[in-house]
Formats: sequence, structure tokens, C-alpha cells
Amino acid sequence: MATHFLSDTAVLTGRTMRHVTRSLDTIITTVITPIAMMLLFVYVFGGAIDTGAVSYVNYLLPGILLITIASGISYTAFRLFGDIQGGIFERFQSMPIARTGVLWAHVLTSLVANVISLVVVFGVALLMGFRSGAGVPAWLAVIGILVLFTLSLTWMAVIPGLTAKTVDGASAFAYPLIFLPFISSAFVPTDTMPGPVRVFAENQPVTSIVDTIRGLLTRQPVGNGIWTALAWCMGILVVAYMFATVVYRRRIS
Repeated sequence: MATHFLSDTAVLTGRTMRHVTRSLDTIITTVITPIAMMLLFVYVFGGAIDTGAVSYVNYLLPGILLITIASGISYTAFRLFGDIQGGIFERFQSMPIARTGVLWAHVLTSLVANVISLVVVFGVALLMGFRSGAGVPAWLAVIGILVLFTLSLTWMAVIPGLTAKTVDGASAFAYPLIFLPFISSAFVPTDTMPGPVRVFAENQPVTSIVDTIRGLLTRQPVGNGIWTALAWCMGILVVAYMFATVVYRRRIS
């Protein structure tokens, strides 16, 4: 049974990955847009922002990585919605394949596509002067946090992908997620913000995740912040997965 599920999921993942590689607008949105934002903030606004001893590209990069992920998962909802509207789900249900394989194919495609986008953004950041003296354990921790964050947002994207009535509704949910890093420590230190905004910024998930990744990459102590970041990622992942699977069962029943 497990082998059947794995083989079906692998074939279906290959199918959805081909859709990604053939979609130029997906590549532009998920890779070019975050890079353009990074160029804008570093070379236009960076000189006016005091980040202490940390160069602005090093300070900015964690937030850009989260925006890259948020941009990418909007297409997960879009592709899932397209399969439902095109009758692909009903067609697959009539075939002898694992029912959950279709859903997991979209999730794995999102993970792979986002990893590729993150690598490209990292490469551009290196060309812009990003440097890190972090060791292997710190890099593994950063990779783990980014993967968890990607999976948590991907399972969130599954819900509107299954329930939306229009294609705009399927992908529009990602807009607040893309905007959220702007009200965090991703671009400027939170101590420069006015009171209510600062309280929100310091207690939302993006700030703890950004601060942890930044601390790991710049070899700064992260303290209990890493556990807060992991708790946010795991909490969102578990809740989103539970809701997504319930919605999926209702959709195919």
C-alpha cells in the first residue's frame, strides 16, 4: 500500500512539476519579484536604514526568503484550483491510484519549486555582498526552518485551492502573507516603530522566524527565539494540515 502511494505520488508530482517549468509567469513571480525587491531595498533604501554592524543585505535576506516562499505558495492554490475546475480530481478518482497522491503531489511540487526559488535568491544575495560565517549546524537549522515554513504555508494554500469559487480567490489569500514581513523585523528594527505597530510586529510569527534565521546566519545568539520560531512553524503546519485534509475528504466524498 505504501509503495503504491509513493509511486503514484511520484508520477503525479512529475506532472505538476512540468506545469511549473512551462509557466513563465510562475518563474517571474516567485523568483524575479523577490530579487527585484531585494535590489530595491538594498540599493535604494538600505543607506537610510541603520542595522548596526550587520550589512543591510545580510539583515534583509531572511525577510526576502520568506516573501519568496509566500509568493510561491500562491501558485499551489492556483494549480490545485485549476485541477478541480478541469475535472482532473474526478478523473483520477476513477483510476486505481492513491487518492491522497494527488494532494501530496501538489504539496511536494510546492516544496521543490520553492527550494529552487530560494537557491536562486541566495545566489543573487551572494552577488550583492551577502556573506555568512555560519557553520554547518546553523545552516542545517536555517534550511530546516525554511522547509517547515514552506510546508506550513503550502498546507494553508491547499485550503483555498480546494474551496475557492474563482481563480482570483484561490491565489489572493497569499497577498496578506506577502505583506506580513513588512510589519516585522524583516526590513527595519522593530524599535523604530510606533507603539501599537511595534507590539504587533514583535509578536507575530514572521519576526521570530526572521530574527532566528538572521541570528543563525550572522553567528549571533538566538536564545529561545529558535524554539519560538519552530513552535510557530509547527503550529501552523499541524493546524493547516488538519483543516486541509478535512476539506479534501469532503471534496472527494
